[in-house]
Amino acid sequence: MNAPIRVAIVGYGNLGRGVELALRQNSDMTLAAFFTRREPSSLKTLSPAIPVYSIHDILQHKEELDVLILCGGSATDLPKQSPHLAEHFTIVDSFDNHSRIPSHFDACDAAARQGGHIALLSVGWDPGLFSLLRLLGNCVLPCGQDYTFWGKGVSQGHSDAIRRVEGVLDGKQYTVPVPEALERVRSGENPVLTTREKHTRECYVVAAPDADKAKIEREIQTMPAYFADYDTTVHFITKEELDRDHRGIPHGGFVLRSGTTGEQQETKQMMEFSLKLGSNPEFTASVLVSCARAAVRLSREGQTGAKTILDIPPAYLSPQSGEELRRTLL
Repeated sequence: MNAPIRVAIVGYGNLGRGVELALRQNSDMTLAAFFTRREPSSLKTLSPAIPVYSIHDILQHKEELDVLILCGGSATDLPKQSPHLAEHFTIVDSFDNHSRIPSHFDACDAAARQGGHIALLSVGWDPGLFSLLRLLGNCVLPCGQDYTFWGKGVSQGHSDAIRRVEGVLDGKQYTVPVPEALERVRSGENPVLTTREKHTRECYVVAAPDADKAKIEREIQTMPAYFADYDTTVHFITKEELDRDHRGIPHGGFVLRSGTTGEQQETKQMMEFSLKLGSNPEFTASVLVSCARAAVRLSREGQTGAKTILDIPPAYLSPQSGEELRRTLL
C-alpha cells in the first residue's frame, strides 16, 4: 500500500480551513503542516496536533512534503507565492482572475520547470470544473455558443479584493445573474450578451470610521478585472450587520452550451450544468484536494511545468484505480 500523500496548507483563512476538512475525507492523503504569515503560535487550527510553521521557513521542509495547497488570495498573494514556491515544491492554487491566468501560468511554468516540479493552477469550480465543462460543450457542439452565469453567491476572490481597498475594514461581494439574460439563453435564443448584461455585483462594505466612503466606492467600482465591467452597487453597513446578515459563503452557477446539429443545423441542442453550493470555500477546497492528488501523480511520472485542469486526465483526480473506475462509474 502506498504511503499517504503529504499535504501542506499555505494560508489559513476560509479556504485553508476548507482544505483541512476536505483532507479528512481522503484516506490516501494526510495533512502534514500549516504555513502562515502570522506568528505560528497564534494560529488556532482545527487540527492542533499538526505543526504550524512560518512561511518564511517553508524551504526547510522540502523533504517532508509532497504537495502544497496554496490558499491565499488571487489579488496579491498568489501572483507572488505561486511562482516562488513552484520552483521548490509541487503546488496547487486557485488563482481565479480569468484575464490574468495566461500571465500567471507563464510565470509559474518557468519556475516549475526550473525546479523540476508541477504547478497545477487555477483549480476550483470556476476557473476549474466550469472550465472543463466549457471545453466539453465546445467539443460536443462545435456549432454553438458558450454561456456562464455565476451566483447568486459570495465570490471569495472579489471579496478579498474589496477588503484590500484602503479604508475598508471588512466586506463581502455577491455576484448576481441577471434573470432575463439566463432565460434568454435557456430558450435557445442564443443572444449576444455583454459582461454587464449577464451579471451585477453587490458589495457590502464595513468602512473605517474616518474613511472616505465616496473614494472607497469609486475605487471598487472602477477596479480593473474585478468590477469595472459590471454594474456594481456598494452598500456601507456596520460590522454587526455584516456578521448578522452575511455570515455564510454560498455560491453556485450555470454553464450552458447552446448549439445546433443536423444537415441544415436545424436541430437545437442544449447542454447545462449547475452547482448549488452551501459553502463556496469548502467546495473549492474539495476540488483543490482532488487536484493535489493529480499533481502528485504527474510529478511522480516525471512531468514538470504548469498545468491546468484541462491538462489533467480525469482518472488522476480519483483515489480509485482504473479498474475500479471502469467497473463502478463507466
